[in-house]
Amino acid sequence: MSASEPYELLLDQAQDKVALLSVDGEYTYVNAAAEEILGFEPDELVGTNAFGYIHPDEREAVRRTFEGAIRTDEFTEVTAEYRHRAEDGSWVWLESRMSNLTDGELDGFVVSSRDITDRVAAEREREEATAHLREIAAVSSDVLWMFDAEWSELLFANPAYEEMYGASLDELRGDPATFLDAVHPEDRPAVRESMERLSAGESVDMEYRVNAAENYKRWVWVQGEPIVEDGEVVRITGFAKDVTDRRRRERQLVVMDNLLRHNLRNDLNIVLGAVEELEDEVPESAAHTAVIRRVGESLLDTARKEREVIELITDQRETDAIDLRSVVEEAVETVRERYPEGSIAVGELDAVVVDGRCELRSAVIELLENPFQHADDGSPTVTVRLRRTEGGAELVVEDDLRPIPAIEADVLTGDHDMSHVYHSSGLGFWLVYWSVELSNGSVSVAVGTEVDTEAGEPGERGSAGDDRGNRITVSLPRAAE
Repeated sequence: MSASEPYELLLDQAQDKVALLSVDGEYTYVNAAAEEILGFEPDELVGTNAFGYIHPDEREAVRRTFEGAIRTDEFTEVTAEYRHRAEDGSWVWLESRMSNLTDGELDGFVVSSRDITDRVAAEREREEATAHLREIAAVSSDVLWMFDAEWSELLFANPAYEEMYGASLDELRGDPATFLDAVHPEDRPAVRESMERLSAGESVDMEYRVNAAENYKRWVWVQGEPIVEDGEVVRITGFAKDVTDRRRRERQLVVMDNLLRHNLRNDLNIVLGAVEELEDEVPESAAHTAVIRRVGESLLDTARKEREVIELITDQRETDAIDLRSVVEEAVETVRERYPEGSIAVGELDAVVVDGRCELRSAVIELLENPFQHADDGSPTVTVRLRRTEGGAELVVEDDLRPIPAIEADVLTGDHDMSHVYHSSGLGFWLVYWSVELSNGSVSVAVGTEVDTEAGEPGERGSAGDDRGNRITVSLPRAAE
């Protein structure tokens, strides 16, 4: 065995391809890893020119790198990345370290190469994804942003920042602290606190005013997320969405609501007070004053429901876990107390917790109370049951009244034309619809003979051919366990 053979045995165990190249780039030695990486047996490569296997797009650059290294007088080591042809004709990405270190026992210059095909593919995928994201960000009206964990460096922000915040991106890159200058002075303390929470690893969801050039009249909704690696926050990313129009509509609704409720309640209380005096002074007018009293009290009830609707559609609260069986049981007791002459039959109530808005409690009361408000004799028969489903729950309310008019049923199912809102009889069904919609649920309505077709079901009303009865089914998603 020659002195070099033990070293060759060791090199054959290496994972990297190790080769010796002559000054002209000819392979004078190749270890066994060449077969694992490229599919060539070492003897197939020895005596051939290495540059002939390199992809034409990188060949000359690699040649210049190699020649530049071996011609340098002082020791030098360089690195090159390129595609090397494999035995099957495919291309393998290699990262090669080349140096000018040689001596009389080495028949050439050492080149050590490792397969980086997977790494290059991953980098290209990331580059493509990044390019796509930048394209999307460039045309997005929302502001997408990323800072380092200390808020000392802006890593990314798209052009929408300048229009929304009324500030310069170049200034923000130069000094990220200028970000706060675009925030309303009254909102800055809350924004600073949120920035500290993000740096500490908490998520943030908030709204505040921006854009000094517009007198801070622009509202933005911001969600921020910390990026955590190895237990430490390394970056902070998020988005800002312009919600000025929504905030403006909400303020308008609140103002109109306050005016309407204040004026309506005051005026109606005056009317009802006058009716009471009239009944005492003119007893024979009782039939007429009863109508006035009934209409006035109905309008007061409408004002109360209007308040609930306004709060529902302007409140940005999230959904929560709700024990729906308890809600139904409480609603049944409430309606029974209000209408003792009627009948509410309670069918099976499965135990189920749904994900929904707290206003569902008012919605269930409305569904149970509605038949009593529209029954000719004030004593309808109502049935309620609750069934657990694979995805959540189904609440079913049935009655034995005439079919709900289509325009009212369309309110419940969301098919109502908003421009014709005043053609419906009241706000109760709107409260039900919005409560269920904001709880990510749905409502279906069956009327008349549609109710009779499911013979034998609990709570069935009427007989075949009797065009009476309504079934309202509310489907809600189950809460996460």
